[in-house]
Amino acid sequence: MGSIDEKPNVIPGDKWFPKETNFEEDMPLYWGDWGVGSEVDDLKAVLMRRPGKEIENFDYDLVRYRDNVDVELFRKQHDVLTQIYKDYGVKVYYVEEQRDDRPNAVYCRDLMFMTPEGAIVTRPGMAARRGEERYVAQALAKLGVPILRTINGDGIFEGANAMWVNRKTVILATSSRTNKSGYEQVEYELKRMGVDDIIHMQIPSSNIHIDGLLNFASNDVAMVHASQVPYDVCNALRKKGIKILEAPSAKEVVDTLGCNFVAIKPGVIVQAANNPMCKKLLEDNGIKVISIEMSEFLKGRGTVHCSTAFLKRG
Repeated sequence: MGSIDEKPNVIPGDKWFPKETNFEEDMPLYWGDWGVGSEVDDLKAVLMRRPGKEIENFDYDLVRYRDNVDVELFRKQHDVLTQIYKDYGVKVYYVEEQRDDRPNAVYCRDLMFMTPEGAIVTRPGMAARRGEERYVAQALAKLGVPILRTINGDGIFEGANAMWVNRKTVILATSSRTNKSGYEQVEYELKRMGVDDIIHMQIPSSNIHIDGLLNFASNDVAMVHASQVPYDVCNALRKKGIKILEAPSAKEVVDTLGCNFVAIKPGVIVQAANNPMCKKLLEDNGIKVISIEMSEFLKGRGTVHCSTAFLKRG
């Protein structure tokens, strides 16, 4: 047997050099076809929770529902929404497991926020919702979606308090459901991945999330509940060439969540029914509106956007 000097067994130096790519480039190679940097680019994959045992027996008043739900109708309405997504080629993945005492778990948008590099798992503000996020994290891990951060420490953040304007711009809100610590944790991740314009939005105490007050129907059209969205936010969007449509009915925005829609692709949205004035204004501005019954979702003060966690756009 020769000595080490006679038979050098070393790897050439360049084999040790790192692969100098960013995480977004690596995503399709090592993780899968995931990533979101828009609210309107073609929707390709979503994560949702079909109502399970958690809605079969609960005290609606304790969990911020308006009334008791019709269990089978709730599931049927959820199936109608997911079928629309599937008809447009969207892959629908489900949170298969959930706590039996969390009837709000259907509102998946609150439990994660998807970025071009992976998911931020949230930390809900309400005691009646905390713990739902564990099962979203479990579903993400099973799918192979990278989890960039779980909101921790004293941070509170819900996914509906962040909204993409474009790959470099995000509206990020503080409210009773997102405190300064949670905001700063999300802000750090966004800046690290190249978001250079974070528009802060202070949510009035009468509301909790961005998506009840402001939403994007296409790359250059947004609808807002004007009396509740700060001027600075609207002005920042206008400067980016976005046309601001003021929701014509406060009743629709509050009672039937006329702003809480999902863009399947630019200019095509799914919106809860019984929003005739909001629907007409959108259609008058070139937006195709698919209306669906969401009565049982609305009892939990959420609808289409609240129920849909994006996994892939564009």
